[in-house]
Amino acid sequence: MSRRKPLYEGKAKILYEGPEPGTLIQYFKDDATAFNNQKKGTIRSKGVLNSRISAYIMERLNDIGVPTHYIRSLNMREQLVREVEIIPLEVIIRNIAAGSICKRLGLKDGEPMPKPLIEFCYKDDALGDPLVGEDHVLVFGWADVIELEEIKMQALRINDFLSGLFAGINIRLVDFKVEFGRAVEDGQYRILLADEISPDSCRLWDIDTGDVMDKDRFRKDMGKVEEAYQEVARRLGVLPSDQEMEAHEGTIVDIESRKGGSK
Repeated sequence: MSRRKPLYEGKAKILYEGPEPGTLIQYFKDDATAFNNQKKGTIRSKGVLNSRISAYIMERLNDIGVPTHYIRSLNMREQLVREVEIIPLEVIIRNIAAGSICKRLGLKDGEPMPKPLIEFCYKDDALGDPLVGEDHVLVFGWADVIELEEIKMQALRINDFLSGLFAGINIRLVDFKVEFGRAVEDGQYRILLADEISPDSCRLWDIDTGDVMDKDRFRKDMGKVEEAYQEVARRLGVLPSDQEMEAHEGTIVDIESRKGGSK
């Protein structure tokens, strides 16, 4: 890792300078946080599991024409991604009432939404990522009207795809959070899905049992967090074998040797 230039370290990932202009290396950590970084911990192998799950989902989204920053996986913890200018919004799509919206609006946990609900939060840890409206986004210039409509359209399309994907493996997509960024392609700015889609950013419940299969197990001290992430990866068909995990420990990939390669 020391051979690379770190550009940014967040709560769950580190971004390093990429091998080519306009690229970054996204490294997934095992660190876990909740309640605006007030609760901290480590979930063994979380970085590997989230990277595998997110890579699989991003590839599938690319296949159906949803533009993402994902290019390819480099190893089990690292991805090569396009460099984007992050739009300072967390975009939350809710299919079922859970978490903060129940407290804010007095909704019953588990109550289905009449239709998918999109909410926006301003990305600022110091402020606690406050909920904002579309007028805030436009007035403060975080995105323009066209970008905001594109973000909403993509968010709903992603929701449709993920709902079907997870339903196919007997998991209910309760809600999820995504982020978007701007990138220049063919001389024009384009909105790309960025960050990750994983049990860190989704609420996932087993359809039959209602068992929680996401980071709420960490937030609420429910235990068996790693096992829940593993089960999501297993159902998606991306759970690494014990041999792969052992081989990966301590391995650093020479990115220069992977230029121009494909997964």
